[in-house]
Amino acid sequence: MLVIGLFAAGCGGSGQSPNNNQGGTQTPSNSQTQTQQPQTQEPQEEKRLVIYTGRDQSIIDLMVAKFEEKYPEYKGNVEVLPMGAQEIMERVRAEKANPQGDIWWGGTQQALSLAVKEGLLAKINPEFASKIADGYKDPEGHWYGEMLLPEVIMYNKEMISESELPKDWDDLLDAKWKDQIIIRAVPASGTMRTIYAAMIDRFHQEDGKPDRGYEWLLKLDANTKEYAANPTDLYLKIFRQEGSLSLWNLQDVLIQAQEGMPFGYIIPESGVPILVDGVGMIAGAKHPQAAEKFLNLLFSDEVQAELAATRFQIPSINLPESMQPEWLKELMPQLKAMDLEWDVMAEKEAEWIGYWDENIKGKGK
Repeated sequence: MLVIGLFAAGCGGSGQSPNNNQGGTQTPSNSQTQTQQPQTQEPQEEKRLVIYTGRDQSIIDLMVAKFEEKYPEYKGNVEVLPMGAQEIMERVRAEKANPQGDIWWGGTQQALSLAVKEGLLAKINPEFASKIADGYKDPEGHWYGEMLLPEVIMYNKEMISESELPKDWDDLLDAKWKDQIIIRAVPASGTMRTIYAAMIDRFHQEDGKPDRGYEWLLKLDANTKEYAANPTDLYLKIFRQEGSLSLWNLQDVLIQAQEGMPFGYIIPESGVPILVDGVGMIAGAKHPQAAEKFLNLLFSDEVQAELAATRFQIPSINLPESMQPEWLKELMPQLKAMDLEWDVMAEKEAEWIGYWDENIKGKGK
């Protein structure tokens, strides 16, 4: 396996404690890892596979090993480029005239929907398509949701008692949380872009404009101590008690807690954005057969059950109840999805996050 490390942050995901996650910096984890750029010339047609991903290194290693075991003809010829969610979009867009990647693995529904509009993803009809509900895939088959990521409030359990915990998003604006909130740098992170766009959309639905959402984020900025460069930095700062609260995805919080970090989570009473994190084949992919083989393996019941049990993934496929881990059975009744205009968020996200970055970040003090 060849893993090319491009250090960038992106959509939130799993990680070792205090290691990287699918939303952040990726660190090669084994002796087979090499640093190089993807080859532009094909050593052997359809005996190679190039993946752009925001997934954690441990998941990358697991899936590449499973793929090479099932299809030994690809052994040593799978190239993986870990990068942030936004960077994947920018790279695929820049390479549109001469695609270098085959699979986009790990992207928000907003990013993937935008990619469809720009002609960046191929239409496919894989064997797992019927196992995914309509709301979790592109209606024309350009992308498919792999997992669901509830976005929650994360906190350090050693710093805040249960009786003091905020109960909803608006509670974070209380002055008592001033300089207690640490936020992952927003523009490069699919998780944070989704959370901030959701906070704006709550008001946009009523007003038809983002102004009150911007005001809300300005008040949150006033309580924000700093913006962490990447997920690893975020975890370390909360662990070191430089801040007690953050906004993040549930999967990562559970993984970090499993690894010994003193992290807990709050499911806000008004509901949570539940992000669909998906995959797609890049339009013009040079290895479409290899790409489809990989995707079919990834979406198999056995693989999704393993990822749910070991990496706290909430699968988008209809996984048989007998294969669901206990934590998932217990969690699902507690989740309340926030009512959001996902199509509007996909259209407006770049504008809203751009405005926040230029006019709100650091201005609330």
